Amino acid sequence: MEDEEAEAVLRAVGRQIKAWREAAGMTQVELGSAIGYGEEMVSSVERGRRVPKPDFLDRTDEVVGAGGKVSAMRADVERARYPKKVRDLANLERDTTELGAYAALHVHGLLQTPEYAYALYAMRRPSYTEEEIERLVAARMARKSVFDRVPFAQITFVQEEATLLRPIGGRLVLRKQLEHLVEIAKLRHVEIQVMPTACEEHAGMMGSIQVLKLRDGKTLAHTEGQLYSRVISDPREAQVMEMRYGMIRTQALTPPASLALIKEVLKCET
Repeated sequence: MEDEEAEAVLRAVGRQIKAWREAAGMTQVELGSAIGYGEEMVSSVERGRRVPKPDFLDRTDEVVGAGGKVSAMRADVERARYPKKVRDLANLERDTTELGAYAALHVHGLLQTPEYAYALYAMRRPSYTEEEIERLVAARMARKSVFDRVPFAQITFVQEEATLLRPIGGRLVLRKQLEHLVEIAKLRHVEIQVMPTACEEHAGMMGSIQVLKLRDGKTLAHTEGQLYSRVISDPREAQVMEMRYGMIRTQALTPPASLALIKEVLKCET
């Protein structure tokens, strides 16, 4: 696990499951057999080493006769499922009135399909385990709730043209990703722009950035690199990032022209 908060939650959940199992007079093997999981999984969950899925909790609750007390831990487990940096960023995104993001190397996380996100995580080195990939993809997909909450936040994206062409995950995954971009661009509170590769003036050469305006009037920024994820709260630094993002938007294609380009690329993929 990446952080102490998540570790503490999973250890507490594991102790509760162990206590209910023992009170029911069951071994780990017996519980695993009853709920459709192996002994190793039950042992790992009880030790706080693995994140139990919702059905693991629900089936355990029923088998040990916990009366809903094990199932009630689903919300806490769901929060612990995601890495701390993702939880922190998601909390900020939920509190925004305006969100703007420039993505340089790949389609922005909030715009990704599950298949595209999976392919990105699968190519990381050192390699993630399958469980880690599933956890990270689920965390990324959970952030998409920012599109649905009411009142709507005004959300804008600028994508490098190269991100529309790079076949991450293969041609089929890319085609579905492009189709998803077209659908998201139809939302009235979302605008997607493309930065042409041929553009000579480019204010985003320092890398991807995200600017968030919160309900309390504060402006924050977020940057991410090879081994770090940083939220910028200093007003002066956040102002610089906001200005830089504004310049990127003026240099990129307009939303209608960008949508036309995405559809053109998509036509070439079909």
